[in-house]
Amino acid sequence: MSPHGTGLLVVDVQGKLVTLIPGHERLVWNIGRLLDGAAALGVAAAGTEQYPQGLGPTVPELAAKLGQLPSKTAFSCGECGGIFREWAARGIHKVLLSGIEAHVCVQQTALDLMTHGFQIYLAVDALGSRHEIDYQTALRRLEAAGATLTTVEAALFEWCGRAGTPEFKQISALVRQSAPESAAPSLVPQTRPAS
Repeated sequence: MSPHGTGLLVVDVQGKLVTLIPGHERLVWNIGRLLDGAAALGVAAAGTEQYPQGLGPTVPELAAKLGQLPSKTAFSCGECGGIFREWAARGIHKVLLSGIEAHVCVQQTALDLMTHGFQIYLAVDALGSRHEIDYQTALRRLEAAGATLTTVEAALFEWCGRAGTPEFKQISALVRQSAPESAAPSLVPQTRPAS
């Protein structure tokens, strides 16, 4: 992912739903770090809201970094096609997805965008679902469909590309931040020790 060929999409991180996601504090924090990194490196960023009349607005700490947020009723963000037409016109054909829920709006967005020629990346520690089985199944399905799994830190350094620049100092500061104290472990796949 290059900074000028990638767009960051924040999918539906709204107050009434995000608090139901295990480890939602870490999820919001990770998405915030992606948005800060995108701003530092010139990566295009956008967000969406699913039926805000029912699910409320995007959480304030992310809304402040996103600006105008189009609303939708379809689960796929493809309904907000203006974002993707603008990105394609700018030569942006890779999309890093973050947000909720991994098995509904994120999954349907990824599948929709892949059919329109976008290459999809999933920041696994910036995605969530209410239930782990839905989260894990969505990751497996999307990876099998051609999406690339990554993490927030990996994406930030990939966008940055090199050390020794002012941008690197900003990215380095972001990756050194401490996770929120109350954050539960993310739903990133874990290995179990052999018994």
